[in-house]
Amino acid sequence: MRFVLDAEQRLFGETLGKLLAEAAVPGVVRDWAAGRHERGLALWRTLAEAGVLAVAVPQSAGGAGPLPVELVTAFHELGRHGVPGPYAETVAAAVLLDRLGDGLGDGLVDEALAVRWLPAIAEGEALVTLALPPAVPYAPDADVAGLALLVDGERMRAAVPGEARTSLDPARRLFPVTPGDVLAEGPRVAAAAAEAYDMGVLVCAAQLVGTGRRLLEVSVDYARTRRQFGRPIGEFQAVKHHLADALVGLEYARPLVHGAALAYGTPDFGRDVSAAKAAASEAAYAAAKIALQVHGAIGYTDEYDPSLLIRRARALHTAWGSPSDHRARVMAALTGG
Repeated sequence: MRFVLDAEQRLFGETLGKLLAEAAVPGVVRDWAAGRHERGLALWRTLAEAGVLAVAVPQSAGGAGPLPVELVTAFHELGRHGVPGPYAETVAAAVLLDRLGDGLGDGLVDEALAVRWLPAIAEGEALVTLALPPAVPYAPDADVAGLALLVDGERMRAAVPGEARTSLDPARRLFPVTPGDVLAEGPRVAAAAAEAYDMGVLVCAAQLVGTGRRLLEVSVDYARTRRQFGRPIGEFQAVKHHLADALVGLEYARPLVHGAALAYGTPDFGRDVSAAKAAASEAAYAAAKIALQVHGAIGYTDEYDPSLLIRRARALHTAWGSPSDHRARVMAALTGG
């Protein structure tokens, strides 16, 4: 198994990183949390033009994928910069619509649904959100999505959004949904939803690793400059050791995420994405806690940009399944339970 990105994949990630560094993302996040979507939607279109969503959509529908390694690369950068919006949900919805719209029968009630929405996803013209209860009970950003879906067992329905719930991360706006019109039903729906769930888990794990890495970077920078007792606080063992522990956790999670991407299309994909999500959730959450400790009270303030990532790491910790859910899934896969 090969974990090293090739030159084209590295260039893809570096290009996204530069693009997002110039995009003043913290301001976009604060706008998104306040319900002002204009800048976030403009960034969505820019990222789509760079290929972020095309790599989730099959070539037959106007995309370039599905390319899990490229998706992981892109979501790592989305996580590093704290980009708001239902990116993971849109990627999962692309998998769901693709699997149900292949014309093999027992699929979509309206076969034109996939034909209409998949190219729009690839081109950045459509935001899609979905709920896959019980693991994904809410449809994030349903108020701004062009299509909201709900899968319950063997039925996929249009989702009718309710009132937004308060979230740990104000920029991750959670909407409960009720069932609307049936769009597809039958055994293939449950199978397609399982594949969509695994892809959502994978990109969420990549997002978490990116978020954790950025939190570690800003914490190290702060520890080098913040002085106490005449010395940078990073010289104290109590600070160094916490930062080193955060690095070890993230370095442990990163190859699990890339390994899961390489397992796409194999029977091990579900097990591997769960191992990756459990490790990435714990590593990013630990990095967030250490970032708070290193920064002290400033880390809590809304005006300080790292606070946006700290809240994002906590919210994504349990999004797309909690670490205990995914550890149980790995155990079941290993023991045949």
